[in-house]
Order: sequence, then C-alpha cells, then structure tokens
Amino acid sequence: MVKAVKSMHLYGRVSVFERLKTNPASVKKVLLQENITLSDIERLTRENGVFLERLPSEQLKRIKPAKDLQGVIAKVDKFKYIPFDDLMESAQDKKISLIFLDRINDPQNLGAIIRTAACFGGFAIVIPQFNACGVTEAVLHVASGGENHVSISMVANLSSSIIKAKRCGFWVAGAHAADDATDVYKTSFSFPLGLVLGSEGEGIRYGVQKQLDLKVRIPMMGARLSFNVGIACAIFCYEISRQKNAFL
Repeated sequence: MVKAVKSMHLYGRVSVFERLKTNPASVKKVLLQENITLSDIERLTRENGVFLERLPSEQLKRIKPAKDLQGVIAKVDKFKYIPFDDLMESAQDKKISLIFLDRINDPQNLGAIIRTAACFGGFAIVIPQFNACGVTEAVLHVASGGENHVSISMVANLSSSIIKAKRCGFWVAGAHAADDATDVYKTSFSFPLGLVLGSEGEGIRYGVQKQLDLKVRIPMMGARLSFNVGIACAIFCYEISRQKNAFL
C-alpha cells in the first residue's frame, strides 16, 4: 500500500520566504543551515510561531538532495489543487483568464509558467492529471513563491474542461505555429478568455485543438525555431493582460 504524502519540502530562499510571508499556516517547520543568517526568514518564523531548526549542510542535503538548497528547507503542507468547478466560479467572478496546459512534462517549464502567471496577475492554471507534470517540489522551487498567488486545478480530461469553460462563456485561443494562426499582436482577444499551451515537442493534441476558437502565434523576425513554452507563455500573458486591462 502506497503511503499518502502529507507534506513537501520547499527549498531555496525566495520560495521559503514567500511561503512564510503569504501562507505561514502551511509551514510546519523551517530547517536552516548552520552558520548562515537569513534575517527575513528567521524574523517571519518568529512572528508566525514556526519552529526553526539549525542543521549541518550535509544533513540538509540528505533531507533534500537538490543542488540549490541555498541553506534553507521548509516542510510544508502538500500542495492543494483547486476543484475545477470552484476555479471556474472564481474566474468568472474575478475576471480571471485561464491557462490550459496540454502535456507540459518539464518541471522547469511548469514552474516558470506559474511564476509568470503570478507576476502578471489575473490568471489561473489548469493541468491534466495524466501525461503531464504536476506541482512537485522542483516545480515549486522554480515558481519562487508564485504558487501562493495563482489558483491551479488538476483535471482528468483537459478537453472536457475546456468545453465546460466555453459553455460558461469563455473564448479559447491556442498557441500554434501553423500558417493559418494569427499573430498574437494582431489578435483582438475576447473576454473571458482561455489560453491553451501545448508541449514543445508535439504542440496541442488534435482532440484539444478541435475546441479552439482561434489559433495564435508569436511572430519571429529571426531564425524560424520555436520559443520555450515558458517564454511563450510570458509573451502571451503580456499581450492578454494589456488587452484585458483596456477591455475592463
């Protein structure tokens, strides 16, 4: 029988600081490397009554064998996904745009997308339960605290979730490099909006493509290569945010 995971290890100074600042109730304890002073983190543990323990560097690395611990680990509650129906209700009430991720398997990319969505604000993320990366410790490290500011839902069927969003009035655009795709800067987006991003290798699956109202692409003036999906997300989010601010 597989033991249920009830906690995770958050590591890195920015990630731990942001969690203590925005959601201290989720932090069970903080482990700090001996002979290191992190004043802001230490202050927040005192203010929020979070247990702080100092350990040798070697012991920290045994607890979490990552290259960039930066001398601090926080034991936190397991990441909690938002039920999709609750996410939809919040998105409609707060004018939030949805980012649907199709088969994004790289933790670096998912973490970067979460961080981007948090920085721009006004976005929520939907990921599939299968054949995709979930919110892991590595993802949270790259997100650098972004998970505290972005609602994330995990769904069994991405296409069905997109259909449900469309029935609620969402207009859905998909990132695509096809010749019939419209340049993002020439696109007049309708709101509420959903954006679908596919994997770098294979793009958006055919079954998901059938749900798109529009295909959009990023114009490239240089080499006809492709953008990393995390970078592409930032470009799309910028243009969506710019238009949404004018629309609202």
